[in-house]
Amino acid sequence: MNTKLLGEVLVTLLVITDPPGSVPIFVALTRAMTPRQRARAAWQAVALALGVIVVFAVAGRTLLAYLHIDLPALQAAGGLLLLLVALELLTGKSDDPAHQSTTNVALVPLGTPLLAGPGAIVATMLFVQEAGGVADYLSIGVGIALVMVAVWLILRFSGIVVKVLRPAGIEVLTRIAGLLLAAIAVQLIADAVAAFVDAHRLGG
Repeated sequence: MNTKLLGEVLVTLLVITDPPGSVPIFVALTRAMTPRQRARAAWQAVALALGVIVVFAVAGRTLLAYLHIDLPALQAAGGLLLLLVALELLTGKSDDPAHQSTTNVALVPLGTPLLAGPGAIVATMLFVQEAGGVADYLSIGVGIALVMVAVWLILRFSGIVVKVLRPAGIEVLTRIAGLLLAAIAVQLIADAVAAFVDAHRLGG
């Protein structure tokens, strides 16, 4: 196993997925759930994120090329999706039963694009592209698995945050999470626009 590559994968994906930073958003989106439902949501989010990252690691470039999708387009789409969720958190619409969605928040937006977002996908695809043998592929696989375990552990025990903050604190945390999520979304969209501009400039 390539320990140097393993370390690079661990550090890179931990920084990108930012497990501690995902806790406020996870708590805000699952605040109406029971502890058992929240634990299940953590498992589902991590399982989906792992699946998405593995799929793109194996066949990402082929899939995007077949659909004629550039990476900046994927990044912008993820940013728009996160922005919609952020607006619901900021305006309080996520608390209104009339605005409740049938979509499982553990899958969207937690699993993707929050955990398995454009950054994690692109980083993994680059690691796989530069891999030089079985040892490298094994290191990448182990690195991804360890990061997902770390994310799951942090989300799984986020219920401690709920117990400490109580309903009033969760309400405040929800608004903060909405603001953070909106900032992440805007940054994703801005980076995508910059990438499009650079590509157009180089192409021209």
